[in-house]
Amino acid sequence: MKQHYSVIVVGGGIVGATAACALATEGIEVALLDVHNPIRTWPEDEQADIRVSALTRASQNILTKIGVWDAMAQRSVGPYDQMHVWDASSAGVLHFDAADTKYDVLGHIVENRVTVAALWDQLDALPSASILCPAKVMDLTCDTDKAEIILEDGAVLTADVLIAADGRDSALRQMAGIQTTGWEYQQDGLVATISSEKSHQQTAWQRFLPEGPLALLPLKNGDCSIVWTLKHETAQEYLALTENEFLQKLEQASEGVLGNILSVGPRGAFPLRFQYAQQYTAEHFVLVGDAAHAMHPLAGQGANAGLLDAAAIAETIIQTEQASRPMGSHKSLRRYERWRKGDNLAMMSSMDVINKMYTQDNEAFKQLRGTGMQVINQTNLLKNYFNQYAMGLRDDLPELAN
Repeated sequence: MKQHYSVIVVGGGIVGATAACALATEGIEVALLDVHNPIRTWPEDEQADIRVSALTRASQNILTKIGVWDAMAQRSVGPYDQMHVWDASSAGVLHFDAADTKYDVLGHIVENRVTVAALWDQLDALPSASILCPAKVMDLTCDTDKAEIILEDGAVLTADVLIAADGRDSALRQMAGIQTTGWEYQQDGLVATISSEKSHQQTAWQRFLPEGPLALLPLKNGDCSIVWTLKHETAQEYLALTENEFLQKLEQASEGVLGNILSVGPRGAFPLRFQYAQQYTAEHFVLVGDAAHAMHPLAGQGANAGLLDAAAIAETIIQTEQASRPMGSHKSLRRYERWRKGDNLAMMSSMDVINKMYTQDNEAFKQLRGTGMQVINQTNLLKNYFNQYAMGLRDDLPELAN
């Protein structure tokens, strides 16, 4: 016997679980599938998760409205009220301050496990939501009436809409025959948690270096999460260094802005890619988050773009259902694609241009970008524009993000 749901979401990470929560909150019958059960509790003194997200005001609004932000805050969210960006190869400096906005903070640095745990707890409490885990999709077919998936255990599930939130190497996207365009950056993002001599001052620090930016992101407990973009070979070399050797490299790269780096936890690295799906939708099928787009992490916008996807597809489905139209028709789902694809491509392209701009080894170019940073820093109108954009506060946002 086939089990039917209004919506099936495959992938229980931040984006997929947010989409499922947003739908179930409005009474849409939704099933969330994932291969792995995420951890939801851990010792208070355990070191922070090495994967974090810099969540914008718009993302906070989404997570608040679906009822999970308070639970996240109880676990740990690290507010930052300033951002300091400087260029190692020029005199360029940018400084953003929440005091120049109507908000008390610019954003929050949050461990990914904190967000996922709060989302899954909320799904457990929502009567319209079901969690199927572990569940691995082996086959997918979409016809004019429904989407159908076959699981590894032989179970057959059908849905009016199937949302693929299974990451940038999405198996569901491949099963649906949707092609991608993009390239490898030949860079890795090296991530770790560090403790330092000086306070992070609730400031997100970022220094542009010849191989890519180093970001020092403030955590609630006083530590910092680092995201260090390096050439692939350099990243692998730095993973193999002893702790003391790595700390010396990090202190030098950060120009001692946090004083002595006292310790570093486990290090990891992931390859960076520019990639976008040529289409986001098909009959009864939708891509969200990294399954639809993968961007450079230098401004930490990947998770935020995915959360906007989640809010937008939920709003699209809910409005379609309220209008008594078939929620899975390609015509209905195309509204979501038109809504989100242009915004995502603009953000991805901006990150790509900035990354290329700061890895140019040309003296005249270095001076030009340094001058550009200084102009922005000294022009309130430009600074406010970048501030608002970085906080996710722009036109045409989903209702949940406002």
